[in-house]
Amino acid sequence: MLIKDLQNCEEIIAGDNSILREVLHPKNEKLQIRYSLAHAIIKPGETSLPHKLKTSEVYYILEGEGIMYIENESEKVHSNQAVYIPPNAKQYIKNTGNSDLKFLCLVDPAWRPEDEEVV
Repeated sequence: MLIKDLQNCEEIIAGDNSILREVLHPKNEKLQIRYSLAHAIIKPGETSLPHKLKTSEVYYILEGEGIMYIENESEKVHSNQAVYIPPNAKQYIKNTGNSDLKFLCLVDPAWRPEDEEVV
């Protein structure tokens, strides 16, 4: 059985400038999964850098509020919402609230550095 505590996952600054903790990735735990799961934070007033992934991605908003930008569309987002991001779509998210915007990132197949491009 594998149970991971978020606080025990290394915190990094991701390529899109979000604060990221990789929770599950098949390369780390040698799990037989296709996807990767990460926890991300955008501080109040900040925006992630526009980027594209070759794979699909889902954001699940845990806390806070913001505006999600995908290609030429934008929508307000808040806790308990899921956002589907198609492969190769330019995306970024802005925190419009007064507290951290926290969300999960599910990438399938699993995230790889060579599959991401900051634009």
